[in-house]
Amino acid sequence: MVRVGFIVEGDSEKIFIESEAFQQWAQAHNIEICERVINAGGGGNLLPQNIGPMMQLIQTYMPDHIVILTDLEDADSVDTVKKRINTIDESLIFVAVKALEAWFLADGEAMSDWLKVDFYEPNPEETAAMPYEHIKQVAENLDRRGPGNKKAFAKKMTKHHTFQVSRAAAHPACPSAKTFHDGLIRLGQTV
Repeated sequence: MVRVGFIVEGDSEKIFIESEAFQQWAQAHNIEICERVINAGGGGNLLPQNIGPMMQLIQTYMPDHIVILTDLEDADSVDTVKKRINTIDESLIFVAVKALEAWFLADGEAMSDWLKVDFYEPNPEETAAMPYEHIKQVAENLDRRGPGNKKAFAKKMTKHHTFQVSRAAAHPACPSAKTFHDGLIRLGQTV
């Protein structure tokens, strides 16, 4: 097994990485997630001057690789975000385009389970609003109960509505999920 330590932007990413479904997916791909996922507490904390202590802490778990998962938010490009972080091999920095919630939108099966209707989002990374705001609007348009806050929604999607990164990665308009998915599979093959 390849040991991978994660530093993530916030609560939603931490919930996703620690979810039972993701842990099982990782194990099936020869990846052991280190005991503790480090939550940076916001993208602004993923800067070279702030990330040093996080890197030192995660090294205590003796990972073979350290992966950073963050959101694009309003940055110009994925490359801009990777260069801003500038602390490890950029191939191990994964950026959810717009935000992690775009990956939830890309998993039509999980969204359908939550909304109790057939659901397909054609462009999850290109919603007019941020993906979470779009999710709230979808629920309102369907006269469904809203998602709650981002943290609660991440818990719902990963625990109760079977969100799978492999389904998000299979969506033709969600390349950031595919990059993350395929990148981790490659790490699992580096024994």
